[in-house]
Amino acid sequence: MHEDPISILRQYWGFDSFRGSQKQIIDAILDRRDVLALLPTGGGKSICFQVPAMAQEGLCIVVSPLIALIQDQVENLRKRGIKAIALTGGIPFNELLDLLDNCLYGGYKFVYLSPERLQQELVQEKIRQMNVNLVAIDEAHCISQWGHDFRPAYLECAEIRKLLPQTPVVALTATATHRVADDIVESLHLTAPIIVRDSFARKNIALKVLWEEDKRHRLVELCSQARKSVIIYVGTRRGTVELSQLLNSKGCSATFFHGGITKKEKTQRLELWLNNKVQVMVATNAFGMGVDKPDVSLVVHYQIPDCLENYYQEAGRAGRDGQAAQAVLITNANDEQQLKNQFLSVLPDTAFLKKIYNKLNNYFQIGYGEGSNETLQFNFNKFVSTYGLNSFLAYNALRILDRNSVIALSEAFSKKTTVQFISSKETIFDYIDTHKASADVIQTILRTYGGIFDFETKINTHLLAKKTNSSEKRVLEVLEQMKKDEVITYESQHSDLEITFLVPREDDLVINVFAKKVEEQNRIKTEKVFQMLDYIKNNKVCRSRQVLGYFGEEDTQDCGVCDVCLSKARSDRPDYGRIQKDIAALLQKGPYSSRALIAHTSHEQKEVLHVLRAMLENGKIQINTKNEYQLT
Repeated sequence: MHEDPISILRQYWGFDSFRGSQKQIIDAILDRRDVLALLPTGGGKSICFQVPAMAQEGLCIVVSPLIALIQDQVENLRKRGIKAIALTGGIPFNELLDLLDNCLYGGYKFVYLSPERLQQELVQEKIRQMNVNLVAIDEAHCISQWGHDFRPAYLECAEIRKLLPQTPVVALTATATHRVADDIVESLHLTAPIIVRDSFARKNIALKVLWEEDKRHRLVELCSQARKSVIIYVGTRRGTVELSQLLNSKGCSATFFHGGITKKEKTQRLELWLNNKVQVMVATNAFGMGVDKPDVSLVVHYQIPDCLENYYQEAGRAGRDGQAAQAVLITNANDEQQLKNQFLSVLPDTAFLKKIYNKLNNYFQIGYGEGSNETLQFNFNKFVSTYGLNSFLAYNALRILDRNSVIALSEAFSKKTTVQFISSKETIFDYIDTHKASADVIQTILRTYGGIFDFETKINTHLLAKKTNSSEKRVLEVLEQMKKDEVITYESQHSDLEITFLVPREDDLVINVFAKKVEEQNRIKTEKVFQMLDYIKNNKVCRSRQVLGYFGEEDTQDCGVCDVCLSKARSDRPDYGRIQKDIAALLQKGPYSSRALIAHTSHEQKEVLHVLRAMLENGKIQINTKNEYQLT
């Protein structure tokens, strides 16, 4: 037996009824059925697994891709008096062991973990011993190679069926085409699942694409007119800083949010925005998942996203309170090439992967048939410089090798070495005069990196060493000294980079195993970019219908509020001035009945009658004894 779901909903969430298909999903879970739930952004996906888990004995395991999302949901559950725990990365072994034991004996209802954590043998062994009433796979599109955010670690989610063969599984996502949905079912080994697909339509959100030469001016205008909170999505960390500074200078209260700021800063800025102390949050695209702020009246994309899935998920963070909202994409002719450069020109093909793998082995002097499970310190900047490689292409290639278990990169690999000058330019010149031994390095940094006084700037210490004809060690020593002297802020992951070779060197044969899969994924990514471009260029079809059609919804109506629909409405509006002129021209020849005027002007009856009433009221015409209209 289980508790009444409505009672659970009322007690912990304060609602008296479910929305959309929530009840259907919850009932299926309580009947111990597998479920694939496809609900729109803001459709209340978490309720669908949290309520049935609370209604039963035992706990719910939730697999989620983002640490921020996990932490947010755990915090929200704890605020409601529900015991929840997060098993994220960075937890020492002994502490992890204690936490897992707490899951077994501590009365927890929810255990959140990442797919990577699920791969650990210790975690799997403890899961076997737990009384699990439900497994929830959040953001389930990540398991599909056809999805926009494919994560190979998500494929390991299928292992949980072996650990808990009798436990129902619910997979949830807000962005899945039919192809992705089929792949989720297959990849997770869902057994005769109930597939629930609510319409992705968000009728209260007006989707708009604005073509603007002066994007900054239009952005300020939109934010100045916004009634409530605003999110602006920008493609770069520097962009978040620049646009927030611009908006503040124009009287719009704004802050910025990206992966490079500290945890404390993230918390502080999020609180300012959530509590309406600042109106505008300028952020990179990871922002917003799991953030519960219903009163966002405007979402702006300042650059073109890489796919319709990401675009619509981010746009859907507007109007969660059901009030009218806007999702505006501001673009111009330059953005298309920028999009292609950012997402297409850096897709490594098979030939480049083979080249990178060969160079990598040569760089570490690994012989044929050797190198398995060997971990080495890795200086990425020196590596790309040695072989004259494009750093973005090389980085993406290494990520592909990592995802396909050829190598393992340390987590620190993707972190950057950043510098920002925090003293005035005059102070810096004085500092150079008193530290002449460091002058060449400091001057080279200033010449090489524009904006380093305004932003945290990623620097290449290997390049600086070459430019100053010195060693990288010396460059790092200068930076460390400047940091101690409080001239700069400086964060470096330089010494933490590690690479582990997971398979013996076999050159091309290693890459050939997954070459077709990589080429297919590159094709999919390219296709998604061009679908996004088609969307912004199509000013003939309602924006909502375009997006819903992409997700497989065909019987849809024009929304009436997007830029395309509004443009049509303006062009379709009756030209009453023209109708009045046509009526006046006829009446100059003599009196006409209303029926005769309708017949001779070829305008719609209701439009002619509307103009006749207006002309009568304004005294321009009158009705004679024969009930005909004539000029006054």
